[in-house]
Amino acid sequence: MHPMRAIMVWAVLASAVAVPLVVAGTSPLLAWRDPIYILGGFAGIVALCLLLFQPLLATGSLPGVMTARSRRLHRWVGAALVVAVVIHVAGLWMTSPPDIIDALTFTAPTPFSAWGVIAMWALFAAALMGVLRRRLRLRPLLWRKVHASLAGLVVIGSAVHALLIEGTMETVSKSVLCLLVLAASAMAVVRLRIFSGPEKPRRGL
Repeated sequence: MHPMRAIMVWAVLASAVAVPLVVAGTSPLLAWRDPIYILGGFAGIVALCLLLFQPLLATGSLPGVMTARSRRLHRWVGAALVVAVVIHVAGLWMTSPPDIIDALTFTAPTPFSAWGVIAMWALFAAALMGVLRRRLRLRPLLWRKVHASLAGLVVIGSAVHALLIEGTMETVSKSVLCLLVLAASAMAVVRLRIFSGPEKPRRGL
């Protein structure tokens, strides 16, 4: 990749994750929130930001990152994503247990809760598949299809969850981030040909 193009790609990625975090950090809504609630909320924003990098790492599309290192980073970012979601849920649980119980039992009156829970369980399932990959002994293409399907649920559920929430995240920057996450994920599915044929050589995981 041309150096100038690589710089532009990294600039777009940095802006896509930095702007929502900075804007959320200056939200007046934080003045009435407990520190634990704020930590949980920002963990959710960080998780959404990490989702942007996962498909790019899966396809080896990050400029300056070799394929072998990209695979390792995909696993580490996946682990960080799980930790961020756990902190997100734990923080909200500690400040409002009834809301989390309603969300987990799909009885919450807010639609975004259900989407968030679906994305959470899909993430846990995808991460568990990654840990147990060798023990499952699934055919590589089948494993990739199941893993990609779960990842798709994570991405769609997380994007809808974030877009439906009216909170500390600013609408425009949040929407741009969600669109980039969806676009990167769709690109990964097409590029790896997971559902349309054999995987391209020396690409992906």
